[in-house]
Amino acid sequence: MSFETRIEPLDGKLPKVSYRWDPETDILSVACKGVAKATGFDGTVDLEGDDGSFVLLDVVGGVLRGVEVVSWPDDVRTLDALAVPEPMKDGRVVFASRKSQPDVAAVEVDTALTVEKNHTESVLHVRVGRMRIATVVRIADHVLVELDKQSRLAGLWFLEVPPFPNVEVTA
Repeated sequence: MSFETRIEPLDGKLPKVSYRWDPETDILSVACKGVAKATGFDGTVDLEGDDGSFVLLDVVGGVLRGVEVVSWPDDVRTLDALAVPEPMKDGRVVFASRKSQPDVAAVEVDTALTVEKNHTESVLHVRVGRMRIATVVRIADHVLVELDKQSRLAGLWFLEVPPFPNVEVTA
């Protein structure tokens, strides 16, 4: 992914996350409430996997404010031990405006997308591109973002995700 980002300190409290499942479409919507604006890109970053998977990043005032997993990757792995990384710091991820195209409202990025989940599906890890060393930043109470050494998005972690509404939990 060649879309420039940077990590900035939080401006106020850590934002709160809310999750919403659409039971008819399997879309998971993630919204971060209480995110302070920055100066940067306004619009969406569409991550498109070669298998038809599709993840939308909602960016307002340069700051990542939400995510929608619209079409799940073919490669969703359930892991016995999905270890959530310890964030290096709390902060916000800011997407800079593109100097060559300042009025662009949507950017499409073709990349490999994979998802790892724990058995209860309460922890989801969306990997963007190939596996690589990354810095982990907590951007909301239950959302972590991974950025590689070139400040490119490497992954997203969603923690304490509620169960899908059509799933019956058995004891």
